[in-house]
Amino acid sequence: MSEPAKLDVTGLLCPLPVIRTQDAIKHLAPGQHLHVIASDPGTLHDIPAWCRVHGHQIRKTTTDDEIYTFVICVGEDR
Repeated sequence: MSEPAKLDVTGLLCPLPVIRTQDAIKHLAPGQHLHVIASDPGTLHDIPAWCRVHGHQIRKTTTDDEIYTFVICVGEDR
C-alpha cells in the first residue's frame, strides 16, 4: 500500500483549509488516504461536514496543542 498523501494547511483560515483539501482529493484515487494538518479550530467542524457531503470518510481526528489532524479516506465522489 502506498504512503498516504499529506496536506499542511496550518496558518490558513476558513475557507482555505477546506478548499485546499478539496483540491488535494481531486488528485487521489478512491480508497486512498489524505492526512490534513490544520491550525484553524473551525476545521473540526468544516472538514468532517465537507467529507459527509462529498462521500469521503474521516478515519481519525486528533488534536495536539491547537494542531488538528484528520485522516480522510477518499470516497467514490471526488
